[in-house]
Formats: sequence, C-alpha cells, structure tokens
Amino acid sequence: YNPLFIYSPVGLGKTHLLHALAHSAAQSDMNYLYVTAEQFTNDFLRALRGRKTDEFRAKYRSVDMLLVDDIQFIGGKEQTQEVFFHTFNDLHNASCQIVVTSDRDPKSLASVEDRLLSRFEWGLLADIQPPDLETRIAILHSKATELGITVGPGVVDFIAERVHANIRELEGSLNRLAAWGQFKGEPLTLDLAYVALP
Repeated sequence: YNPLFIYSPVGLGKTHLLHALAHSAAQSDMNYLYVTAEQFTNDFLRALRGRKTDEFRAKYRSVDMLLVDDIQFIGGKEQTQEVFFHTFNDLHNASCQIVVTSDRDPKSLASVEDRLLSRFEWGLLADIQPPDLETRIAILHSKATELGITVGPGVVDFIAERVHANIRELEGSLNRLAAWGQFKGEPLTLDLAYVALP
C-alpha cells in the first residue's frame, strides 16, 4: 500500500511504528530516510538559503522508502508543501514506499493543500485506536519485565483501568510507581499505587 498513512491521537505508537519500519528497511539493506515533518521543512529551508536544492532533491528522492513523522506540521507552509508534493510524486512514480504519520486523518488536515490530501488518501489509511483493557494490561506486564520490577497483585489492573488513551501515560504511571517504591524502599503494592498515583 503506497502511500501508507498512519494516524492516531498522541501516544499510541505512530513514531514507534516508523522506527520499526526503518529498522526492517535497514535489515533488508533498503535505502530509507526517516524524518519528522519539521526536519523536512528545516532541510528544505537550509537548502534554499545555501543554494543547495539539488542536494536536497538528491537526499529525499533517491531513497527506496521515505518515512515522515507528524506530517500535519507542514500545514500552512506553502513552499514546504510544494516541495513535498514533488518529492512524493517522484518517489511514488519510481515505486518507492512512502509512509507518513499524523495526529489526525487526512480530511481533518485543514491547512494542507487538497492535492497532497488526495495523495495521502491514495493508499492505505491506518487508524490506530487506543488499546483495550487486555492490551493495556499486557503492555504493563511487558514493561514491568523490561524494567526488572515485581508488581504486586492488582497493581497492573489498577493502572490499566485508570489510563485509557495514551500508552506513554500508561508506561509513565508504572515508571512513577517504580520510582516511588524505590524511593520509599517499599514493594509495589496496590496500597502504594493508591498513594503514588492519586
């Protein structure tokens, strides 16, 4: 599916997915480029100022896979959108993979040009939803194992039931509880969770 447009609210793993794609591309010896929309814009502005637009084009149009995070940030930047439009077309015409992420679906990107929105909708739109309770519990167990901490009965369920929409907040709650337990020198019990995570 080309392009692949991944969207969701913050904290649900879009950047993590792009990094996984970059890792996979590297293992396959693919020529890839991962940038944020802000980096793309800054690279373009530096190229304009330094009169190095040919180098800019070569950098962005000679890859097998272009991964752009937070594409919503090119909204309202006419020159950046113009350059991204042509970059997109060149890569797509050369059958190179394009993956972009956004915090909202293409139709909701009000300050992005219609011709770009049309291209974003050309491939596959992947809407990432917040994880369900079972998945949040699994994430917390995995994170506890990764941190090498032991969590008392009911603690993971307590955290998972409190934090619904953001994986970073979910992991942050476990990190806070672990730090609180270490600071107090106490095991990570449900009683401690009530105190540390009011």
